Amino acid sequence: MTPQAASVLELFRLRGAYLEGHFRLTSGLHSSQYLQSALVLQYPEAAEELGRRLASELRRLTRSPADLVVSPALGGLIIGHEVARALGARFLFTERDGPGRQMALRRGFQVERGQNAVVVEDVITTGGSTREVREVVEAAGARVLAAGSLIDRSGGQADIGVPRVALATLAVSTHDPDQCPLCAQGIPVVKPGSRPC
Repeated sequence: MTPQAASVLELFRLRGAYLEGHFRLTSGLHSSQYLQSALVLQYPEAAEELGRRLASELRRLTRSPADLVVSPALGGLIIGHEVARALGARFLFTERDGPGRQMALRRGFQVERGQNAVVVEDVITTGGSTREVREVVEAAGARVLAAGSLIDRSGGQADIGVPRVALATLAVSTHDPDQCPLCAQGIPVVKPGSRPC
């Protein structure tokens, strides 16, 4: 583990944001570990510092400057805004909309054809939300250069279709609900994130 990754995880632990128990993740999978980024990002100085670090990593990964940073609501809002500030880019976010609860740009947000964008999320597990945001941005005519997250829970395995970087990478076991050993033990599941159980 790099010193940067260790310092990010230590910050999560110090703020009580690295939780252990039985959790239902945004992806629907179950896990014994949960990273509650909001407990870290509620402190402006921490959010600003992490945003600068992630912006620096994204600059190294891309050859062209980003015009836009786009994040999924709700988890990516604060860190996406801080990365946009550090990059000197505009910040937009997507929200789930309509009967299928698909990601969409709302609130009058516009993407211009040919703009360069990066997608920023707080935590990636399967990459599903980040991939959805990338697809929305590309459908609007922008080019997604890369993606970034504070934490990658996939052990580097999540594929979102563009190069990506994380400040810390973990290999955390996840389980389908019907094959979850924690469920089999009768341990109640908790959903601390942005979507209800």
